[in-house]
Amino acid sequence: MKLSTKGKYGLYAMVYLAQHDGEGPQSLRAIAELGLPEQYLEQLLGNLRRAGLVKTVRGAQGGYHLSRSPEEITMRDIIEAMEGPLSLSECVGEPEHACPRGGNCAAKGVWAYLTDQINGLLDGITLTDMINQNIKGDA
Repeated sequence: MKLSTKGKYGLYAMVYLAQHDGEGPQSLRAIAELGLPEQYLEQLLGNLRRAGLVKTVRGAQGGYHLSRSPEEITMRDIIEAMEGPLSLSECVGEPEHACPRGGNCAAKGVWAYLTDQINGLLDGITLTDMINQNIKGDA
């Protein structure tokens, strides 16, 4: 399982906005200086806006800023805004893709458990944690 470019770039943009929280709206150009293509970044920020994670300000001094404090936005919020809900198997996260094995699948419980554990970890990491590099398990 890998995070797509879309997910990584969305995360980078959110970390940038968190690092500049309280400094007013950040321009698309300033955020793109992270090495992100402006047109693609604009699409990604649109996803983040629709998910309620960023707000936009129009005008000459406009740009993007977080809709909530960095302490309130989790890595799961960002990944789900960019990639959709995280699920290790369709049978766990997408009931419309029911497994033909039905309730007789020994692996389904494992996929559900692992999905819950990963989502729980992602819920426990905020933008503030990322900025401060306060991630449990860091060496």
